[in-house]
Amino acid sequence: MTVVTLGPAGTYSHRAARAVAEDVSFRESVTSIVEAVAEGEADRGVVPIENSIEGSVTETLDALASYEVAVLQEVVTPIRHALLAQSEEFDTVSSHPQALAQCREYLDENYPDAARVPAASTAQGVENAREDETVAAIAHPGTADETVKVLASDIQDRTSNATRFFVVAPPSASSEAGGKSSFVVYPNTNYPGLLLELLQPFADRDINLSRIESRPSGERLGDYVFHIDVDAGLYEQRTKDALSVIEDIAGNGWVRVLGSYDVRTVLE
Repeated sequence: MTVVTLGPAGTYSHRAARAVAEDVSFRESVTSIVEAVAEGEADRGVVPIENSIEGSVTETLDALASYEVAVLQEVVTPIRHALLAQSEEFDTVSSHPQALAQCREYLDENYPDAARVPAASTAQGVENAREDETVAAIAHPGTADETVKVLASDIQDRTSNATRFFVVAPPSASSEAGGKSSFVVYPNTNYPGLLLELLQPFADRDINLSRIESRPSGERLGDYVFHIDVDAGLYEQRTKDALSVIEDIAGNGWVRVLGSYDVRTVLE
């Protein structure tokens, strides 16, 4: 089975992907991962969907709205950030923008004068630190080696820091089994009470909405796509009934059913 995720090796995405398969290959962007699965170039993709501090990963939301894929599983992994460098003398901190944001308070207090340079991934930040002694990285402590050492551990601003990842697959692999379900809804219309109409079918059937998020559709200003997660499986009649109402409301647009899935927590 071919599994792709964000590279290079050592990223948090890579650690989450190893819960799916040991043999993992890499792409440089979330969009390219989802595209590879949608076009049959990979069997599975592992992409970050939401962080408990910084919120949703918008590139993932947009990719799920642009490509036909299914969600098979949610993988939750705690985020343990460490500061790594060749020595304590550095003037730049490099990491993925989300990691930099998740350690903002620590950096403000301890290294207020250090420049913060975004990298494509936490692992790329480590590579930057290996190549340049004036650069420190923020990444998992397990990426330390003989070149870069851990200067400080658990530097994230919140001890509860965790990231949700979606395991995506071709639509043919979609399942109705699982305790959670996800949908992408494009109503292709806008009027007073539309959002309430989209939410009410779930409330009427005692289905908890664990997340709803809007993203610009790209069609016109003020036009939105809605991403909805619910704590119910598609095998349940109440979920099917609510979805039927949603599909009627979005009759001028479309509804993408990403499927039902269970949650797995990976501790490492």
